[in-house]
Amino acid sequence: MKTVIINGQNHKGSTYHIARMLAEKIDGEIVEFFLPRDFGEFCGGCCLCFSVSETKCPHYEKISPITKALDEADVIILASPVYVYHATGAMKAFLDHYGYRWMVHTPEETMFHKQGVAISTAAGAGMKSTNKDMKDSLFFWGVGKIYQYGKAVAANRWDGVSDKKKKEIEKATDKMAKQIKAKHGKVKVTLKTKAWFYIMRMLHQRGFNERDDTYWKEKGWLGKARPWK
Repeated sequence: MKTVIINGQNHKGSTYHIARMLAEKIDGEIVEFFLPRDFGEFCGGCCLCFSVSETKCPHYEKISPITKALDEADVIILASPVYVYHATGAMKAFLDHYGYRWMVHTPEETMFHKQGVAISTAAGAGMKSTNKDMKDSLFFWGVGKIYQYGKAVAANRWDGVSDKKKKEIEKATDKMAKQIKAKHGKVKVTLKTKAWFYIMRMLHQRGFNERDDTYWKEKGWLGKARPWK
């Protein structure tokens, strides 16, 4: 099993340690990236990824290694500490570059067979809204099974986290890793995902965006083919 971790910060704090802990318990190959070290560009809003091709994005070459890792992974972990009740700016800027992969546009069909995890930590609160920032992209990419884990660690460094909380984290990651391994190769998309897919399908049957319509037609999704089969 291959796991890719996208860390929404450069430093190795509590969020990093939890994401890494989970990945190691899943077993298999681990690839990780740190934002903004490995990618720190902001979307310029040129819309070329929507109207022409993602290859026309001025940052296409720079983000390509991460895109390749996402496509090859079985499990995608998006990890971000809470910054003002949301994901880090680096994580948001990164996710903005994959708008063209949302279900309404040109989703990558392998995503429907993958598992994804949104992980966040804070000294106090904000994990729910931070995880939602990341979960939204996982869902609209079509990721078949999504997990969330948010933890108030009452510290701003991993070595400041109490032994009690670390034991709680160990227990939670043990459980999640077990679930992920049990689901490997058996991922089934949710009814919510299917419902959104069919709504998007109707849009493309009527004519929505020439590039997107062509993509859906070539995939056979306007006919009987489905990305989760």
